[in-house]
Amino acid sequence: MIVSIFNQKGGVGKTTSVVNLSVALVKEGKKVLVIDMDPQANTTTGLGVDKEGDSVYDLFNEILENKEKEIELEENEEDKDNKENKENMYNKEAPKKIDFSKYINKTDSGVLLIKSESSLSGLEVELVSLDPVSRTEVLKEIVEKFEEEYDFVLIDCPPSLGLLSINALVASDSIIIPIQTEYYALEGVSELMNTYKLVKDSLNKKLEIEGVLLTMFDKRTNLSYEVVEEVKSYFKNKVFKTMIPRNVRLAEAPSYGKSVLEYEERSKGATAYKMLAQELIGE
Repeated sequence: MIVSIFNQKGGVGKTTSVVNLSVALVKEGKKVLVIDMDPQANTTTGLGVDKEGDSVYDLFNEILENKEKEIELEENEEDKDNKENKENMYNKEAPKKIDFSKYINKTDSGVLLIKSESSLSGLEVELVSLDPVSRTEVLKEIVEKFEEEYDFVLIDCPPSLGLLSINALVASDSIIIPIQTEYYALEGVSELMNTYKLVKDSLNKKLEIEGVLLTMFDKRTNLSYEVVEEVKSYFKNKVFKTMIPRNVRLAEAPSYGKSVLEYEERSKGATAYKMLAQELIGE
């Protein structure tokens, strides 16, 4: 199952959910690959991996270089009767075989990770060189190399509605939408749903909403309960039963490069993500 955790708003618990859900799934005996598509690379550091070294940005560039070589060879093949082009054909490099394994990092938690870096923010400019459909399918091409090896592939989307997020949605079977139980919780949801519908209608007809995840729930405030009802009214039965509480241990864990399940397994935050993993698996 390939799942994107997606919301164009920042601060909704998106990265926190990727890190902790992936570790919780591993603890349930599942093989999990995380792809960090957010240039901030907080999922990368949150799983205890250094940002230096081969990243998803480098992998995209290898694929883009191969695509350029394929186009050049095709153009020369079409005009091979031309003497000058015939000579050029012998000088052109063939696309090289990509070693995908060098991009996979094993974390202490058992989660496997393709990490991010800040340079990823410039990738959207490079993708524009491809045709309108191909530029949305590069991540799909990557995921197809791995999907049969893993029970779950989780993709951390950037907090935007650009080409990186579109690539993630095109590559996915479903999306999880984290929404914080705070004021303005549904602000921007209409734009998010428009993007989802656009991708589903034109680029990935199998894309479904796996569920809406309510985060930062504070049982002491009336506002949290009001937001829960508002979100359930909007998304109906698509809202996960599990809600992620506002929790000190959840906030502390990333500074140690750990998930909350490794940092304090008995905390309320860790318990919530264990329950979410079981709900996602269908137990």
